[in-house]
Amino acid sequence: MKKTLFIVQASAIAAIYAILTILFAPLSYGQIQVRISEALTILPFFTPAAIPGLFVGCIIANMFGGNGMIDIVFGSLASLIAAYLSYKASRKWIVPLPPVIINGIIIGFILNYLYQLPLLISMVWVAIGQLIACYGLGYPLLLTLEKYKDKIFVKKN
Repeated sequence: MKKTLFIVQASAIAAIYAILTILFAPLSYGQIQVRISEALTILPFFTPAAIPGLFVGCIIANMFGGNGMIDIVFGSLASLIAAYLSYKASRKWIVPLPPVIINGIIIGFILNYLYQLPLLISMVWVAIGQLIACYGLGYPLLLTLEKYKDKIFVKKN
């Protein structure tokens, strides 16, 4: 039962992440991006199922982004690393921070490599977009979901 719930939660998170990213595509891709779906990066605070869910959702979303295999592989790995670090975060306010830092660095490198955009500027723009999505949207989501966590999520081990 617990394994089935884990798979269902991971699948639902992956689907929601991919749909939100693709639906808001003009905002989701490029040097200046605010992925609305990145608000979901707070979900590892509630369930480890969010780790593979965000990873798979990002893979699917990046398949539609037009940046090829480098983004599909390394952009999605950035989400996997960030989700794991968010899961390990010891305090609520730190949970949105790993996606801001990890994506700022890795996606900044990807944009620099693909489009020869200035590295530091790319990192800063991605990090700003992540701040908006993860703290502006994600942190209020975390506070709201916390009220219902026992009804929605399996407890962390």
